[in-house]
Amino acid sequence: MNAWNAAESADFRGPLDVARAATAVLDAQDLIIGWSPAAQRLLGYLPEEIVGQPLELLVPPAVRTGDAPDDALGGGRELTVRHRNGRLVRMAAAFCPLAKVSEGPGPQPARVLVAAELEAHRLWESRQAMLHGLATRSPVGLGIYDTDLRLTWANSAYIREVGLPLREFLGARADELYPGGKFVTEGYPRTLDAVMHHVIDTGEPFLDLHFVGQQPSDPGPDHVWSCSYYRLQDTHGQVLGVCEDAFDITGRYQAQRRLNLLVEAGARIGTTLDMTVTAREVSEVAVPEFATAVTVDLMQSVLNGDEPEPAGGVLPTLVRVATRSAHEGPDSAPYSPHRVEYPPGSLQYRSLSSGGMVREENTIVVPLRAGGTPMGLVTFRRGAPMTPFDKGEIELADELATRTAVCLDNARRFTREHTAALTLQRDLLPQHLASPSAVDLAYRYLPSDDRAGVGGDWFDVIGLSGTRVGLVVGDVVGHGLQAAATMGRLRTTVRALARLDLAPDELLGRLDDLVEQTAEEQAATVGTDLGTDDVATGVTCLYAVYDPVSRWCTMARAGHLPPAVVDPEGGVSFPDLPAGPPLGLGGLPFESLELELPVGSLLALFTNGLVEARDRDVDEGLRILGGVLGEHRRPLDELCDHALAELLPDGPATDDSALLLVRTRELDTRQVAAWELPAEPAAVAKARELATEQLREWGLAELSYATELVVSELFTNAVRHAAGPLHLRLLRDRTLLTEVSDTAHTSPHLRHSASDDEGGRGLFIVAQLVPRWGTRYTPYGKTIWTEQAFPPHYSGAPRPAR
Repeated sequence: MNAWNAAESADFRGPLDVARAATAVLDAQDLIIGWSPAAQRLLGYLPEEIVGQPLELLVPPAVRTGDAPDDALGGGRELTVRHRNGRLVRMAAAFCPLAKVSEGPGPQPARVLVAAELEAHRLWESRQAMLHGLATRSPVGLGIYDTDLRLTWANSAYIREVGLPLREFLGARADELYPGGKFVTEGYPRTLDAVMHHVIDTGEPFLDLHFVGQQPSDPGPDHVWSCSYYRLQDTHGQVLGVCEDAFDITGRYQAQRRLNLLVEAGARIGTTLDMTVTAREVSEVAVPEFATAVTVDLMQSVLNGDEPEPAGGVLPTLVRVATRSAHEGPDSAPYSPHRVEYPPGSLQYRSLSSGGMVREENTIVVPLRAGGTPMGLVTFRRGAPMTPFDKGEIELADELATRTAVCLDNARRFTREHTAALTLQRDLLPQHLASPSAVDLAYRYLPSDDRAGVGGDWFDVIGLSGTRVGLVVGDVVGHGLQAAATMGRLRTTVRALARLDLAPDELLGRLDDLVEQTAEEQAATVGTDLGTDDVATGVTCLYAVYDPVSRWCTMARAGHLPPAVVDPEGGVSFPDLPAGPPLGLGGLPFESLELELPVGSLLALFTNGLVEARDRDVDEGLRILGGVLGEHRRPLDELCDHALAELLPDGPATDDSALLLVRTRELDTRQVAAWELPAEPAAVAKARELATEQLREWGLAELSYATELVVSELFTNAVRHAAGPLHLRLLRDRTLLTEVSDTAHTSPHLRHSASDDEGGRGLFIVAQLVPRWGTRYTPYGKTIWTEQAFPPHYSGAPRPAR
């Protein structure tokens, strides 16, 4: 039987109470002169059978242990008694002497024998012991309040909790004893009066409610009690009051709160690799549960991603990156980091100088250490109504600082690598793209701010021979320094291959070979398993060449998104350009697509980071981009900013983003002169004459001598080594371009001829006359081109391309 049931069924009179027990009245000679009905039921003797008989009939001498002193009524001892049927029964018995009343005739009562069943008496005694223990020795405080909610009884533990003598608070109401206290258990009434009224009115008990308040005898720190309440009723159902049991769980409660705080810290501190965010997170965790105010100061060098500065007698530069107070409202202005200085002797100064924790009663300063060297400080402060930090809370402050320091050090290392990768990538990207005459252009590049770090996106605009322009955009899978280095290598390679005037599909094929070869070299060096961080494969690229003379644009792609093309009327399309495999896979060809673009067309080349996001698929991103590009008549810089605002309103999240906008032009016909001549010796003189006349018409007679020699040597070589027809073209752009085309695919070589050689000096002469020259190949042959600068005083600069 549990304690509740035992107390509920307890009989406080006990089995030896004369109103219930078997009683026999004895005279001075121990003759039985009175016999109760209960004695008859218990031992079987009728009154007429037992009255007048000696006590020895009931208690045989053979089982008596000697005369025992008389017991006070209510006491008891074990006694062996003979039943009427002859069996011996062990009973609890007590003797009570009776006062002498008179000296009348007949036997006079001298004492009373009170007896009861032994087991019933033992059960009653155990219940009495339990009740006595609850009243005097139980650690649980018990208090009984009447229906007016006034204290009528309290056990010893309850009195100790109150801390006052019982007479001073007996009859008080609970809310008078604990003013300002409240229940913190959610979903229940908040005050003691409200809880007790509910129990009395409904009979519904409340179990394990947590009450916070101050001890009546000690208006100091708050205590926490686990309290239960239940209604008290008599046997007739009459409500007597309410019983409260309470147990002080302040230590356990505080330990649980500290544990909860550490769990919360583990979940909330270090969610990003941003040091200022991490500092803000620890302040949010600590306030107001642990401290009323928290500040976090970090070394400037740490914020830059560098190693912490060693202590050298002078405090390093500190920047306050986070602060939080329990008095701040939800609408407080965002915190702006700023430098702080601490005077010698301050807690912070002493902490940084010693490298250890420094504390006063209401302040703890803990260094944020990484590898034994402080990176900064976190200061915890307490004000009213919080109490000073105790030993357990000091250990908790150190644990919070340790966890924060680990996260900060990880963020610092990431910042260092991210900064290095970003610097490398920006150095490898074009710092300034000179706008060629073939196109107007604008561009934007946004590095990712995600944990993965900077990626390998790149773009470029490459001037080609014949006023053509190469447009490229690419994306290296992966992030960090390796991705940035791979991007730089590929960008350099694309520029070199583009200078060879390779067709877009051929250029991607060469680039694919390079990436595949790089992957094989890495595998040979580090093993066949390159791991998930390998960026030698999985590169995408789009390369296009636009010719402002013909207005044709040739493009090819390797696993990259197609460009957006906007016609002069605002129609947006994404050409069905053969996708091709990403670079590095090998084995599959690339295909080119040719488009004739009207003057004023708009091309948009971009990486997938611009149009793809966690909450948006590529198709939706392309739709948004198409809507932005429909406003193509806006200045290109405005159009770039508008695209980023629509597609990346919060900046890039997981990937870099690159956007290159190009508006096409057409070279004015007055800037182009072209002729077709037969492949015969007489064509050499005719070509010289045509070139000289055209230069005179353009006002460039000063360039006639060099141009005549160039045309003469190139036509002579073509007549000797190639078949006709031959083509001569002069282009007056930002320089003078001279081109001679034939149907041969053999490449001319620049060489030094011996003094007795009859020929072989043509290209050598050309190279001496012009600053730049080269060869490009077409499906129909080759073109040798040269470039000459205009005279300094030349005023007949051509009109810009349309």
